[in-house]
Amino acid sequence: MSETILERKQIAANVGRFLTKYSIALILIGLVVLISVLSRGVFLRITNLLNVLRQISVIGIISLGVTMVIITSGIDLSSGSIVALSSVVVASLLQSPTAADRLYAGGQPWPVLPAVFVGLAIGAAAGLISGLLVAKAKIPAFIATLGMMTFARGWAFIYSSGRPRGSIIPAFERIGQGATLGIPNPAWVLLVCVVLTHIILRHTLWGRYTYALGSNMQAAVVSGIKVNRYLVMVFVYAGFLSAVASIVLTARIGSGQPGLGNGYELDAIAASVIGGTSLSGGLGSAGGALIGALIIGVMKNGLDLLNVSADYQQVLRAVIIVVAVIIDVRKNRQRS
Repeated sequence: MSETILERKQIAANVGRFLTKYSIALILIGLVVLISVLSRGVFLRITNLLNVLRQISVIGIISLGVTMVIITSGIDLSSGSIVALSSVVVASLLQSPTAADRLYAGGQPWPVLPAVFVGLAIGAAAGLISGLLVAKAKIPAFIATLGMMTFARGWAFIYSSGRPRGSIIPAFERIGQGATLGIPNPAWVLLVCVVLTHIILRHTLWGRYTYALGSNMQAAVVSGIKVNRYLVMVFVYAGFLSAVASIVLTARIGSGQPGLGNGYELDAIAASVIGGTSLSGGLGSAGGALIGALIIGVMKNGLDLLNVSADYQQVLRAVIIVVAVIIDVRKNRQRS
């Protein structure tokens, strides 16, 4: 009799661990099933699923960098503004010679790769400045990235004179509008970023130190970890991924806009937290960030299919974020 009770307890414990480990994935599956039923199968159409992948790619890419920052117990509010600044600069370099309102007056548009490199460098440089403010000047990440958010957004408007820059050459637009093997190119870019971030977090010294910084910063210092170096590296990587997302988005819509990316940092933080990244630091994963972005994308697409007002969508998204944070707080209490 006692053996039977022990076996039941063991089974219950195993089920509990399984549900805890895969709870986010199970929520995503349940959400897909629910929306599929309510939309009478419209959600599961191939064209709609590909559209979901295309839509979530930008937030998914940004959320990967944000996840690494949050793992270190930091926060990054500058993502959306970096998207805008990188967008207007890259678009200005790639405008066709016949564009009526060319910002870059150098004659012919730049080749795609050098222009993309410039956009990525802008994102990395913005992340470097934020990282130095946090690591060297000891400014809280919230304040440092808030300052960068305002700074980058302001320069996006100054550089573009507040006007969008269209007439981008087709070779660049294929990055965001084309497809490979039937899958939208933005989804492939997201997949590469997910794999790269997973490798960094799980299979490199940089990743192990990132978790160490978030778990106990003082212990990391005592153990000889070069805290400032790895903090800066995390912010540079986050800025770099924001620029990657900017390039994908600019190519998809075919123009660079100074107002682009407004609020994206909040969606990226939401995706990261929903995906299991702890706001207290020391916990998070690339896969979790991806699932969090998918949950947000699936929910938005499903609500659109069900003709739910955008105002109600914002309310529902806020509720989901609060619930995710409550779950995070309870998990941290159990860990402590």
